[in-house]
Amino acid sequence: MLRFLKTCGSLECPIPAGPLSGSTGEVTEMPIYVYEVIEEASSENEGVPKEPETFEILQGIRDEPLEKHPTTGQRIRRVIGNVNVAGLWSDMKTASRLSDKNLADKGFTKYVKAGDGKYEKKTGKGPNVISRD
Repeated sequence: MLRFLKTCGSLECPIPAGPLSGSTGEVTEMPIYVYEVIEEASSENEGVPKEPETFEILQGIRDEPLEKHPTTGQRIRRVIGNVNVAGLWSDMKTASRLSDKNLADKGFTKYVKAGDGKYEKKTGKGPNVISRD
């Protein structure tokens, strides 16, 4: 299963509509791979480096790397890219640090806007409602 996500350069790759789902209908998580077009050497552009055209494809982790561009048929290769690791300041870690339970354990009070000038307490010590009146 291939899904184009984004194109870079002048290649026009279709972006399919609809969610990515497995055979049972659940949304699946698959890695995003970056591929670049392998330009054939030509005598007229010798000595002038050209930025290769790249595109991203959502592809199963066990799938073999592609060798030809699915739309144009040009030769391509998979590019090694950045790895996303959930560190101390990642979105996942920040969400757990700012959870209601963690904030209350650390002595903070969390208020959420409930209307025009009115805030309701969600966790911690303090008044249940704060308003500008």
